[in-house]
Amino acid sequence: MTATQTHESVKEYYGQTLKTSSDLKTGACCLPDAMPEHLRKLLKNIHAEVQDKFYGCGSPIPHAIKGVTVLDLGCGCGRDSYLLSQLVGENGRVIGVDMTDEQLTTANKYVGYHMDKFGYKKTNVEFRKGFIEDLRTAGIENNSVDVVISNCVINLSPEKEKVFAEIFRVLKPGGELYFSDVFADRRIAKELKSDPVFLGECLGGAMYVEDFRRMLQNVGCFDYRVEKSNLIAIDDPKIKNKAGMIGFHSLTIRTFKCDFEDRCENFGHVAWYNGTIENSPHEFVLDDHHIFKTGLPVSVCGNTAMMLANMRYKNHFRVEGNFANHYGIFDCSPAVAGKSEIV
Repeated sequence: MTATQTHESVKEYYGQTLKTSSDLKTGACCLPDAMPEHLRKLLKNIHAEVQDKFYGCGSPIPHAIKGVTVLDLGCGCGRDSYLLSQLVGENGRVIGVDMTDEQLTTANKYVGYHMDKFGYKKTNVEFRKGFIEDLRTAGIENNSVDVVISNCVINLSPEKEKVFAEIFRVLKPGGELYFSDVFADRRIAKELKSDPVFLGECLGGAMYVEDFRRMLQNVGCFDYRVEKSNLIAIDDPKIKNKAGMIGFHSLTIRTFKCDFEDRCENFGHVAWYNGTIENSPHEFVLDDHHIFKTGLPVSVCGNTAMMLANMRYKNHFRVEGNFANHYGIFDCSPAVAGKSEIV
């Protein structure tokens, strides 16, 4: 498929073939128990039609976003955008971008409904038509966004490296990319990439994890973190037969627009979580091997120190240390998750 043909196939699948999430043939989208409790409460404020047409594979809704500008890539009918709207507050801003007219029609249909439901006097969410490979088509300017989220959409793009390049173009310095998507343990065969159902079910365009790493490096991002991983079960016999031995996972990933090193290096930094992030009084999960318990010191690498001390979370952490002395490679492994490293 050409890029245009892929776009048309995806628009047809999500604009016409699928009517609600119950029409999906696999478990790649709408994984159970993917949403934290505090978000489930906010979900009750979102219109039923918007919820019925949701096709995400995770819950990439970050903490500490009150008052910021968030870009929702491939926003679809707007479910995550309306969740974000409640979290950024009336003085924050949410921009949803999608290329499918039918999805945007549903999203725009309920803007007034949700602003009334949230008790807002002014609208803080807008939906724009555009392509995630070229966010200029939606009028997104350089260095204008605090957070970019995406929920099971980047896999649908035929030009993924362009998507990541655009994300880092529009993010402000220190801005965060936080997204959920489908990943594969090997490269997907060409015939499966062009299969309309396999593609539409978020499998044909699943990123091979090593190619994803290389794409990020190509656009200047040298560190990313996996926060959550869920195995995707394929129950449909025909699709399962096509998939063969390919293993699929839904991953939730975060990274930042920052000058990271390509390895975790040890400069002797120590971090304490203050317990001040709303809905996370006892711990903060940065990734699958950094779970900060309130008040407990944790040794961190230089990259992690920058994530905590220089980005949006800086007011919620105390980070001690500098980059004056280097102690070699940092053992950044799940074995140290949530444990005090100070003896």
